[in-house]
Amino acid sequence: MKRERKMRGVAASGLLALAVLLLTAAHGAHAQVQRYLGSITAISGNTLTVKTDASAEYQVQVPATANLKRIAPGERDLNKAGPLVFSSLAIGDRVLVTLDPNATGGLPQAARIIAIKKADVVQMQEAEQAAWDQGVHGLVKSIDPATGTIVVTTRAGLITKEVTVNTTSATRLKRYAPGSVRFDQAQPAPITEIKPGDQLWARGTKNTDGSAIAADGVVSGSFRSIPGTVISADTAASTLTVKDLVTKKPVTMRVTADSQLRQLNNMVATMIAARLKGNAASAGGRGGQRGGAQHGFSQAGASGTGHMDLETVLERAPEIQLSTLKKGDAVMIVATEDASGLSAVKLLSGVEPLLEAPEAQDLLSSWSLSSGESEAAQ
Repeated sequence: MKRERKMRGVAASGLLALAVLLLTAAHGAHAQVQRYLGSITAISGNTLTVKTDASAEYQVQVPATANLKRIAPGERDLNKAGPLVFSSLAIGDRVLVTLDPNATGGLPQAARIIAIKKADVVQMQEAEQAAWDQGVHGLVKSIDPATGTIVVTTRAGLITKEVTVNTTSATRLKRYAPGSVRFDQAQPAPITEIKPGDQLWARGTKNTDGSAIAADGVVSGSFRSIPGTVISADTAASTLTVKDLVTKKPVTMRVTADSQLRQLNNMVATMIAARLKGNAASAGGRGGQRGGAQHGFSQAGASGTGHMDLETVLERAPEIQLSTLKKGDAVMIVATEDASGLSAVKLLSGVEPLLEAPEAQDLLSSWSLSSGESEAAQ
């Protein structure tokens, strides 16, 4: 779960939960008072313009008598809200505005504003990103629900190793929603729903050699890997039909705004295939694996990308649009499925050399599928 993380989940899921809490808390004492939650879009003098999530815009004056509070993102306890001065409010801050029912004049006046500073959200996002980056991502090898232990096969460059993920009753376990390609839409799920072959992300505290992690958050999901060739791309319907090279049958899937489509340069694809083949050819392969890890993808470095691991190469491949794909193009796809069919999570084109390397068939299965939302484990 690396690179290009906007982490909209912190600002969406966490603030929505906070809004519910604040609105509920305010309801009993001020049932007759209008209130709304939104983001500040303009500040003029002592007047705020606030746009709600439903795209309604309100202007409100903030008199010196208004009660201004600042609360941390994700915090549920209003007692932990601290004082706030009006001059520290900024465009992009999230605010819950409670209007003064006794105010007179042209514009409504605020009796209370509880704010979540945009800067605090950014700081929390960065901390979330670091926590997941430093965690574990891989394919589930085995699960022991009785002990809460999950063994995951991870990849670092061309090297694979097993990591034991230790969970407890306090670990937040979540799972991709059926048919969803969004990390932030993961839903609470028991450990018994995790199956061998699933992708899994865990964050927490690793032991000294990195062979185990005490997880405080886990997100898992089942995905289908499809190597194939394009039959047709329907931009109007946002669907892609490919010939699955494993089943030899056509497969149609949705391509949504959250789907990530990228294209490998032919030289890079050839290099990856060669390295994968060379790695597989190393019997026992410690020396060959170590060399691959040390030298990374140095040829790619010649084009300005520098030393990087396999996931970085994939993440830095140029983005493409559905309309770019043509009949006969070779693709590798990771998709999720629900009752209505398949949805593409990630697609990689320009992979002809990889399709000729059996060692590359699990390449996308070990490629992080997160599209940047980190609140899933909260």
